Parts: sequence; structure tokens; C-alpha cells
Amino acid sequence: MKPLLLRLLLALVLALTQRSAPAHDAIAFVPAPVLPGGFVVPLFAPDSPSLRHDRIGEREQYNTTHTVPSARVQSVIGIHNPSIEVHLSGASTGAAVIVAPGGGHRILWVGPEGADLVSFFAQHGVATVILRNRLRVDGYEPTVDAVNDALQAVRIVRARAKEWKLDPEKIGIMGFSAGAELAAWAAIDYNRAVPANDPLAAVSARPSFVTLVYPGPSPFAKGATPSIPDDVPPSFITSPGSGDQVHALWATEYFTAMLTRGVPNLEMHIYGNGVHAGGIKDRGGIPFGTWHYRFVEWFRDLGFLQAPSLPTKAATDVAAYAAKRAATPAGTAKP
Repeated sequence: MKPLLLRLLLALVLALTQRSAPAHDAIAFVPAPVLPGGFVVPLFAPDSPSLRHDRIGEREQYNTTHTVPSARVQSVIGIHNPSIEVHLSGASTGAAVIVAPGGGHRILWVGPEGADLVSFFAQHGVATVILRNRLRVDGYEPTVDAVNDALQAVRIVRARAKEWKLDPEKIGIMGFSAGAELAAWAAIDYNRAVPANDPLAAVSARPSFVTLVYPGPSPFAKGATPSIPDDVPPSFITSPGSGDQVHALWATEYFTAMLTRGVPNLEMHIYGNGVHAGGIKDRGGIPFGTWHYRFVEWFRDLGFLQAPSLPTKAATDVAAYAAKRAATPAGTAKP
């Protein structure tokens, strides 16, 4: 074979080999913390089949929709290597809240619906974990990819609870708007399958509690009737009412489905005044501006603010409810 032809053939083979090789060797982008004092943990290994390996090296984009420049990261898009930002300072109770920011699946408000909660929860001895999940605007499906991110966040925090001095039975999720959609799915679909080679596949993704703040459509929207597991976690739900009608209706659908089923320790607050979004910002003295204090009262009542490793009222009530459900004869109507 002529040398020139041989060189061309070798070049073609090399090009085809490089094109077909999986992009597992790509260096995944890992963001800096939004707030000083935290540290970032990717949800998946770079070679995980859950990721798009051709995109995990892309940098996230910050504050892209803002007309006024800000030195602080308020929002993010372009999330291809989803992660959690962990803030453990002051977590004396061992409890941790995984915060899923909203943004209509078009953006992630990691500032007002993430970083702003860190100091508030620290005052009550609770760790804050800010979720950076994948977004529809970047080509992902919320009920698949984003919910998988939320469930993986629960697994990671639970798997590392001892290392981080947390109580594995006090790890839950609080979602805002679109983030509440993820939290609502996490409440009932935490047993969905994960890749067998995932090192956390055996770790429970069941949240110990769920909080929905001015939620987007839940699994119960439009009359849907998905199965509710017998050990479904307790839920706290809140929203403005007339000023945020559509989200109040979605909140009510979730609450009604759980209440009809007889799930214990449900609590919902629908406020007469208020508008959508804003996290825990000051709202000029209206009652909706105090929803996070009502959450703390509920949280304390269920035992999440007591010393680590002590059984919570929430866990005791869930176990009793599940046992009652299991003891009900087949074919008998269950609440």
C-alpha cells in the first residue's frame, strides 16, 4: 500500500475512533458556593449514565436575566453537572433542609430561594443544602431529570450524615414554586429506580419531611390520582391566596389528596394577601411574611428541633400510620 494512502487510512480510523469514544473523560464543571461558608458536592460521578457527558464541562451562567448588575449570585442557568451546596454551620439539631429553588424551570433562584435561608435555619440549629438541579430551559425534563436530582440530593446527604454530623432521620426537602414540584414528587416517588452502578443506589431517597412553598403543579394536578406510599412523609404547604390564585389551587390539590388519604401531620397556610415568589423576604408586615416562622413551629412540634438521634414525633406517627394501613384487610376502604 502506498504511504500516502496508508496515512489517509490511519487518519480515518483515528477520527472514527475518537468520534465514537464516550466523553467520560470530560472535566465536569463544579461551581463555587453561592454563599461563603458552604461547599459544593456534585450529585453524580462524571461517568454516571444520568449525565450528558458532552455537556458536563460547560460553565453555569449567573444572573442572566438581571437588568441591574449584582455582585451576588441570585440566579443560575446552564446546569449540566447538578450539585448541592452544603451549609453545616450551627446545625446542632442534626436536621437538614434541602432547598429546591424555583424559577419556572427557566432559571434557578439560588439567592432569594436558597442562600437567603441559610442564616435563618442556622439560628434554629438546622443545616441548609441548596440544590442546583437541571432545568427544562437547558433541555431536561423536570419530572425525570430534576426530580432525580432532588432524590439524589437526599441520598447524598443521608449517606454522608455521619461525616457531616447530621441525623439521617431528619433530612427533608423544601421546594419553592417549580422547586416545590420536585419536592411533591419526592414525597411519593422516592422509590423510583436508579442505575445499578450508582454507589448510592441502596441509600433511601425518602425525605423525612416535605415543604411546598407557593408550589407549581403537583402529581395530583388535573385530577390525577398517583399512588401514595404508606410511609409518605409529613408535609407543610403554604402560599398566598387571591394574589397567587393558581399556585394556591395547586397547593390545595396536594393538601386535599394527602388529607383525603388520612396522612398524619399535614399543615397548610393559605394567606389572604401576598404575591408569588420572594422566599423569606420582608413583605411589609402582612401575615404571609411570617410563613417561615409557622414552618419552624410545625417543625418543632414534629420533633425535628430536638437533640440528634432522638426519635421524632413525625417518624413515630408515620410508622403508626403505615402499620394501620398494612393491617387493613384487602378490599376494605382505607382513608
